Amino acid sequence: MTDPSTAEPVEASEIRDEPFEPEILQSDVVYRGWVWDVRSDRFAYGDGELVREYVEHTGAVAVLALDDDGRVLMIQQYRHPIRNRDWELPAGLLDVEGEDPMDAARRELAEEADLVAEHWDLLVSTWTTPGGNSELIRIYLATGVEAAPEVFDREDEEADIRLEWVPLSEAVEAVLTGRLRNGILSLGVLAAERRLRA
Repeated sequence: MTDPSTAEPVEASEIRDEPFEPEILQSDVVYRGWVWDVRSDRFAYGDGELVREYVEHTGAVAVLALDDDGRVLMIQQYRHPIRNRDWELPAGLLDVEGEDPMDAARRELAEEADLVAEHWDLLVSTWTTPGGNSELIRIYLATGVEAAPEVFDREDEEADIRLEWVPLSEAVEAVLTGRLRNGILSLGVLAAERRLRA
């Protein structure tokens, strides 16, 4: 391990995630689920071998929709693993073969909130839980928002989605005080505030 006191300083612009492909010695699906699978990999690392189980994820998109009054669209729905109806951004899986992530974001905004947007921009992307799953989520900023030409039927957890437009500054305050704890929402509102401030 490198002694931090003797390490050469690194320019902030040089710090980035680095792809790394260890030799996979064995890889098995140990659980096949309705939405995603759990995989177990045995791989060479350093002078030995490691075994890690993780959720094999399709990836996802989320949308931070911002209206002309500086309010962010938040949706509330039930999430069984946390036993909470948490506040989130409209989001969904990249589960349509070959679909461009921005097209998926447009689809999710229409399906979950009955909205379309004129302007789209990648706001930020993140690995949600890199020690436990392979999910990469892209969060898009959508502006010029208006009602979609058609309304979607919703089912399961989406059947009773609640929608609210919240001033961005109030959403940031709710995140920083711990009242809102959804990671994707948190990252999205903080990134949007920073983008708008710049």
